[in-house]
Amino acid sequence: MKERLLQYLVCPACQQELRLTVEKKEGLEITEGLLTCPQCATVYPIAGGIPSFVQEVSEDKQKTAAAFGYEWTHFTEMPETYEAQFLDWISPIQPDFFKGKVVLDAGCGIGRHTYYAAQYGAKDVIGVDLSQAVETSYKQVGLAFENAHIVQADIYALPFRPGTFDFGYSIGVLHHLPDPQAGFSAVVRSIKAGGAVFGWVYGHENNGIVHYFIDPLRKSITRYLPHNFLNGISFFLTVILQIILKGVYRPLNAIGIKSLPSNEYLMHISHFNFRTNYSIVFDHLVAPTAFYIRREDFETWFTTLHLKDIKLSWRNQNSWRGYGVIPTEQKS
Repeated sequence: MKERLLQYLVCPACQQELRLTVEKKEGLEITEGLLTCPQCATVYPIAGGIPSFVQEVSEDKQKTAAAFGYEWTHFTEMPETYEAQFLDWISPIQPDFFKGKVVLDAGCGIGRHTYYAAQYGAKDVIGVDLSQAVETSYKQVGLAFENAHIVQADIYALPFRPGTFDFGYSIGVLHHLPDPQAGFSAVVRSIKAGGAVFGWVYGHENNGIVHYFIDPLRKSITRYLPHNFLNGISFFLTVILQIILKGVYRPLNAIGIKSLPSNEYLMHISHFNFRTNYSIVFDHLVAPTAFYIRREDFETWFTTLHLKDIKLSWRNQNSWRGYGVIPTEQKS
């Protein structure tokens, strides 16, 4: 943790500024220490350079954090394709948008999006995750950029006062929460008036393969399997997937046959390497919780909070992007 991060932090329980006790420091990084709330006396540890605000967590969130913590401490690669994927996810936002902004990455995983936000010139970008993936994120991103910070916290209890950020985004996380809309609202509360929010979620529409095969398999079997065992199953399924992508979808699309199930999405991932698709397969099978959200429900998240300049778009015909601006005058 860099000392400059302290300016953004408050006690998530009572919103008071925190007192920092440094126990060990290496260069700019406070590797061991304590953050203490003077009002409620809660103490939050800094261990391995990462401040942790995790207190009591419900069982379903513990399971989700454990599942994705396993995933993002095993799939730690950062292939070059990730940057194009990030920009596709947040379209129409472009790299210049990040310059000079204080940015929140809500559900940062291994920090691959935090990495690009920092690289694009954010004043400060703070990646938050509940899982042990923060350890990977800190090593790969927190130590690589002076303007990147990693915090372990629950998205429902973010350790930032309302209106801290110029921009906040959550990619691929909200649909794994027990209450996705409440998670989105928590992100919005942390953004200042006139700032912007972005979210990307699984879509309900045009996801027949998921509804009739992947999700029933996940709900009934794979989410209960030991992670090491599921890792092996995912490897086998990825081999089959790669054969279908390279041997069926790409040749047929090349001759103009594009009316295949989930064609746009599967053609999109057909250009990824084996390891990336391996992580995608594991991701879909390991999650204890996953919601597939209809467009009208996703839009409600934005309209209920009276966001302005709302832009929704369909990504790969199976997921939803959403952008909105926090109003400068709150409606009563």
